[in-house]
This record gives sequence, C-alpha cells and structure tokens, in this order.
Amino acid sequence: AANEIDKLRWVHPIINLITQYREYTKRKATYVDALPKLVDEHSRLHTDFRLTIAQTGRLSSADPNLQNIPVRTEIGRKIREAFKAGEGKVLVSADYSQFELRLAAALAKDTELVELFNEDADIHTETAAQVYDIKPHEVTPEQRRHAKIINFGILYGMSTHGLSVATGMNLTEAKEFLLKYKELRKPLFDYTAGLIDQAREKGYVETIFGRRRPMPDIKSSNFVVRAAAERAAMNMPIQGTEADLMKMAMIEVDNKLPNGARQLLQIHDSIMVECGKDQAEQIEKLLVETMENIYTKLPVKLKVDVKSGNTWGDL
Repeated sequence: AANEIDKLRWVHPIINLITQYREYTKRKATYVDALPKLVDEHSRLHTDFRLTIAQTGRLSSADPNLQNIPVRTEIGRKIREAFKAGEGKVLVSADYSQFELRLAAALAKDTELVELFNEDADIHTETAAQVYDIKPHEVTPEQRRHAKIINFGILYGMSTHGLSVATGMNLTEAKEFLLKYKELRKPLFDYTAGLIDQAREKGYVETIFGRRRPMPDIKSSNFVVRAAAERAAMNMPIQGTEADLMKMAMIEVDNKLPNGARQLLQIHDSIMVECGKDQAEQIEKLLVETMENIYTKLPVKLKVDVKSGNTWGDL
C-alpha cells in the first residue's frame, strides 16, 4: 500500500524508485495509453461532469476523469501539455486562491485571519511567524512550509502524527507546533468542534446557503465509522460552500461569455475557458471580476489568479 511504502521512504534508496515506478505506470495506464483512444473525430476529448457523486456537492469528472491529472509532478505537467487549444484559440484558467482557508476563516468568524486575507498578507509566513514567535522577515522557507502544511491540513483534521510525517518534524516538535497553532487559530478549532456537535444534535451539517448533508453515522457505535463522519461534518460546510460558490460562478461566467468563448473544464477551485487569442485579455478580466464578486456578503475577500496559454500545461 502507498502509505506503507511512504513510511519506509528513508529506509533504503529503492523505496523512492518503487514509488516513482508506480507513479509512472499508473499515469501511463490511466492517461497516456487511455486518453488518445477516447478522442472524437475532431481530436476533442469529452468528459462527463456529475452533480451527485461527491457528497460535498462538488462537480466530479468521469469517463475520463480530468480532475485528477497531477499538477505538481513533471509527468503530470507533460500530460497536460498534450491538451491544446483549438486553431486560433487560447486557454484561460482562473483559479480561486486559498479558497478553502478563506472560507474557513469567514465561517469560523476568525477575524484575525480574515483581516490578514483582506490585507493580502502572506498567510503562511504570518502563521509561521506567530507560531515560532518571530518577525515575518525572519521566517525561513522551511518554517513557512510547515505553516502551509498545517494551514491546509487542519481542515482535514490533521493529527500530530500526520503533521510529523508531512513535515519531517519529530513527534515532540509536531505536538508543540500543533498546540501553538491551536491557540493561534482557536476560532477555527471552536468552529469545527461546533460542527460535530451540530451534526450530533440536528443530524446534519449545511453550507451557508442552507444545502444540507445528513450525518447519521455521527452516532455510530463503530469508532472508525464515527470518526469518518466527524471528519466529514468538519469538512462539508466549508467544501460545500466552496462548491456552491463555484457553481454560482460558472453560471454567471456562462451568462457573460462573449461569442467565440466557452467553458471547457471545472477543476475544484478553477474554471478553464477556451477563447479566441484576441479575446484572452477580455476573458481574463471577466473571470477575475465575476469570480471574485460572486457573493459579496462574505467578510473575507475572494482572490482569483488567472493565466492563459496555448496548452493546459502552460497554465
């Protein structure tokens, strides 16, 4: 199993080679060999987007799944380079920046975190500075990396052990780091704990728009089942609100797109549009303006990063 191999990473040099081999064979079978067989007579590839698979409400992609092509590995980028814009067209991608963490700050009423986002501060540097009790300019790249891991991991119930594995800290260091972080982000922890209580009392959790997810397993006598339900209860209101906002943005973007431009893909926090080369600048502005202002009642401002290029790999 991948997680068992991961534990052995430092034991022998062959472990990394095994991991690399598994990665390459998986990508080859799933994408390199499979995708060319699925294109139509116009060399276009079509995926199905499904509304009822992910329980958070996110869209999921199937036959083929185009949301899972890795973005941070070299092989993933190479695969994405094979996806090209049509003749005379370019691809424009707009991506919500730190979407989940911004929404978590807003939903938890963590005013300090909301203010940092609204001031366009580097959240991970600020977090590291506060946890390590140093000035922001004194934060090292490694300390910032630790803060980034915990900032995103905490939304998924990251434990001391999980933090230790992800950062390379020993268990004592990870425990101390987590304790300081919990003090720093108390509103966030109080909020997620409250979600578990709500799930027990009401039998559901919901997004800010009132879309509910029933949570019957929260009262299960089976610890594993109950723990999974607790993690889902913590995560759904944030990811679900994210999904609601993204769908609202997709509808609004679709209403505003000029002739010659169309949405091609939606991948979690991003929308990809294909348009004429002469439209690229206009579409970039349209995407940023529409997505950032899709719901102005939030206390935290939403931020969108936008890129354009001839291939998906350029984005």
